[in-house]
Amino acid sequence: MEMTEGTELCFPQLLNTSCRKTQHPPSLAILIYIVLSFISLVTASLNLLVIISISHYKQLQTPTNLLLLSLAVSDFFVGLLMLFQTVLIDGCWFLGDIMCAVYYVSDYTLTSASVGTMVLISVDRYVAICDPLHYSTKINQERVQICVFVCWVFSVIFHCVRFKDNLKQLGRYNSCVGECVLVIDYVAGFVDLFLSFIGPVTVIVVLYMRVFVVAVSQARAMRSHIVTVTVQCSVKVTAKKSELKAARTLGVVVVVFLICVCPYFCVALTGQDTMLNASSSAFIICLFYFNSCLNPVIYAFFYPWFRKSIKLIVTLKILEADSSKTNML
Repeated sequence: MEMTEGTELCFPQLLNTSCRKTQHPPSLAILIYIVLSFISLVTASLNLLVIISISHYKQLQTPTNLLLLSLAVSDFFVGLLMLFQTVLIDGCWFLGDIMCAVYYVSDYTLTSASVGTMVLISVDRYVAICDPLHYSTKINQERVQICVFVCWVFSVIFHCVRFKDNLKQLGRYNSCVGECVLVIDYVAGFVDLFLSFIGPVTVIVVLYMRVFVVAVSQARAMRSHIVTVTVQCSVKVTAKKSELKAARTLGVVVVVFLICVCPYFCVALTGQDTMLNASSSAFIICLFYFNSCLNPVIYAFFYPWFRKSIKLIVTLKILEADSSKTNML
């Protein structure tokens, strides 16, 4: 390796095989490290609160909240994986080839599981708003658990198969020591792009457009008093209002998700990633990961039960006997 004056190596003892460090102003490197660490900590902490809340309090264990639990689990691990980005600030990977493979496979698996969960959330809201009379028969905890399990298992298997060549011979595509590279087959990359972006986004947009149309028509019907005012109908209207509110909240989650992930996948789809400068590329990646931090913030803003749960957890009342039976709604 030809060296220039001032060049720093990832592994100075390996003069001829070591990768070179990316040169950053010291102040910029420290700023990036602090920002990534802070976002990682906040993301993991907030999503852990969601996981504890739904897992502990029985009243919160509804089919819709089980989907939120799955989303929180993927976002929690995304928050932890962001710590690996701090390792790559100077362009050097010090954790070895095994951890490099684990990092990439986990990253893609969590992304696929998160996208799959978004599709399930859209289906859940579609049935709740467009077919409310049959919602309880079509959507129940057992079916949701099966769907979530299949979503995660499929994500793990697909990406293990996708990276099988990289996993068989770790580090085979590294050009120097200190590099972390996994090469994706063109066909596998296209299939992943379709399964992780084009297909799911199409399903999500179509379902939520239908939900939006039905929700607007129901809201107009309520305002014009078309529904007969009886005790029985009053209960039905209340149920519909709660479902509409849930659809609105989860709609915000879906819209924020699309805003955060679309730039990343659109760049990958158009193949313009090599033409982006470092700052643009960093912004797109940070926006992609930052979505995992925004979801629990949205819950805290729209869901009173989440705010109440945070208070109970922080004050350690969650440790009291029979606290799982606390009224959260």
